Amino acid sequence: MNSIEIRELTKVYGATRAVDHLSFEVLPGRVTGFLGPNGAGKSTTMRLLLGLDRATSGTATIGGRAFTDFQEPLHHVGALLDPQAAHGGRTARDHLLALAVGNRIPARRVDEVLEQSGVAAVAGRRIKTFSLGMRQRLGIAAALLGDPGVVLLDEPTNGLDPEGIIWIRDMLRRLAAEGRTVLVSSHLMAETASFVEHLVVLGQGKLLADTSMKAFIDARSSPRVQLRTSDPVRLRAALAADGFSMVEAEEERWTVDGIQAERIGALAARDGIPLLELADERASLEQAYLDLTAEATPFASTSR
Repeated sequence: MNSIEIRELTKVYGATRAVDHLSFEVLPGRVTGFLGPNGAGKSTTMRLLLGLDRATSGTATIGGRAFTDFQEPLHHVGALLDPQAAHGGRTARDHLLALAVGNRIPARRVDEVLEQSGVAAVAGRRIKTFSLGMRQRLGIAAALLGDPGVVLLDEPTNGLDPEGIIWIRDMLRRLAAEGRTVLVSSHLMAETASFVEHLVVLGQGKLLADTSMKAFIDARSSPRVQLRTSDPVRLRAALAADGFSMVEAEEERWTVDGIQAERIGALAARDGIPLLELADERASLEQAYLDLTAEATPFASTSR
């Protein structure tokens, strides 16, 4: 199985506890978002998982094995942590060929991922001439080179244009649908919400949440309905009889707190009150995330 298992993982740098007895699991078949403020321990956790640093205690394994135990790791795990890591003097094709040779990957696979990632047209150019977005695409090509069962991406949409963002969103969904384990770290909440199904949230090195995105948002949303009606007087009276207040918002819309749209729809149908719009309001991922991590953000700004 390609699941990622983090068990009591701890990493201490001098007086700093970057990761603190962290435990969670990332399962295949869904895209998992890895969120947290700067300094929360996300990058450290990913580095420990990939054997780029040594844990103080605890374990980080893939399918029950340490990354360093894989003799040809790109066949099992593909990762993009730093798009600037590729040698600037190499061409894009040569960079991927070097990785392919070291992992016994056929050369034809290099051309496949160059095409898949949208950099085939510049495969002969030196990487130092690439924009950040092109480097991101090349890094993703490298992560996919071995057709791995586990994919780890840190800020994969950074530097991408709108077309690139749509491409990576679709690619991540496809990878998960194929049964792979996909873990994506990002600070872009609106974009993350468009492709993530599950969330793991860290704060100061500790686990704050490990849940579906829907459950995460619902747990931090108070019921509220927004509506439009051609007969606000009757609807207000009907709601008041049930103990709810209808408050005027903007553009002839009204809001009602503490109730769900389904109940208002049934009430309006019962009394023959026309509804022109009716929708539950839910917190955005960004709002829910900020609510959870407010006390775990070491570098927060203050308003004046």
